Amino acid sequence: MLTEKPAPSDASGALPQQRQVQCFFQGGFVPLREAKIGVMTHAFMYGTACFEGVRAYWNADQGQLFLLKGLEHYRRLRNSARVLFMDLPRPPEELVDLTVELLRRNDLREDTYIRPSVYKSSEAIGVRLHDLAHDFMIVCLPFGDYIDTTAGISTMTTSWRRNADTAIPARSKITGGYVNSAFAKTDANLNGHDEAIVLTADGHASEGSAENLFMVRDGALVTPPATDDILEGITRAAIMQLARRELGLETVVRSIDRSELYVAEEVFLCGTGAQVSPVTKIDHRPVGDGRIGPVAGRIKDVYFDAVRGRLPAYADWLTPVY
Repeated sequence: MLTEKPAPSDASGALPQQRQVQCFFQGGFVPLREAKIGVMTHAFMYGTACFEGVRAYWNADQGQLFLLKGLEHYRRLRNSARVLFMDLPRPPEELVDLTVELLRRNDLREDTYIRPSVYKSSEAIGVRLHDLAHDFMIVCLPFGDYIDTTAGISTMTTSWRRNADTAIPARSKITGGYVNSAFAKTDANLNGHDEAIVLTADGHASEGSAENLFMVRDGALVTPPATDDILEGITRAAIMQLARRELGLETVVRSIDRSELYVAEEVFLCGTGAQVSPVTKIDHRPVGDGRIGPVAGRIKDVYFDAVRGRLPAYADWLTPVY
């Protein structure tokens, strides 16, 4: 059987990227290489965990790392945890401070991804959410683009349907629910596309495999509602704010038919991980003229200026680390 060749390690067995990296685990700061869970941990056995993906952006001119919308992310993590019968160990405001401290301890001075998780820590067999202990951790690592943000991406509508609120609620970032995203992403990638667009059970466009969806149709910016099984995206809300302030465009929130995407002037995906990624092809059809459109282009440029601390109007989005 073929196995993946492990990355080179030092004499201690630590991967190079782990030697000096610290994380927050089981109530304290520890080296990442020492942060271990047992194979019987309930979250590992059954996917009973929830998480956030948070970004911090480095501004070399200012010598500053900016944590993006930390409070909003921890408030959403609190809601996800409640759905799974769990709680955060501290208020969201204190977890923002804890994250800043972790970034400082790692002396990160480049674009960074932060992943806090709340997980069922009991080592137990049995499918349930109740009567289980839970714990909390944060890891962070240097991170660039998740999908391309510069040239436009090719997408396809996958045959895999979005998990419904009555099955695994998409408004909660439940670890096990991302198997649905993995099916969609792999389907798209193995068919030669960069990303998937996932439909609801009744055939409406929901979102990408891990990104919210916007289109421009007849000059209006449109995005699906929360009732179409989307994640209530923090970046999605930021895009609506940017569109209103910078372009004078209000966002129409309504269901989107699959075929509407074929005749839209523009389509783009967004998320904290994905950032703003214009779509130039869907199901082998060009979107608009097959190039990045003016709305997506403008929103993308302003977004990256805002998250890197270049626009005072959006300073309330950011927490300086240093």
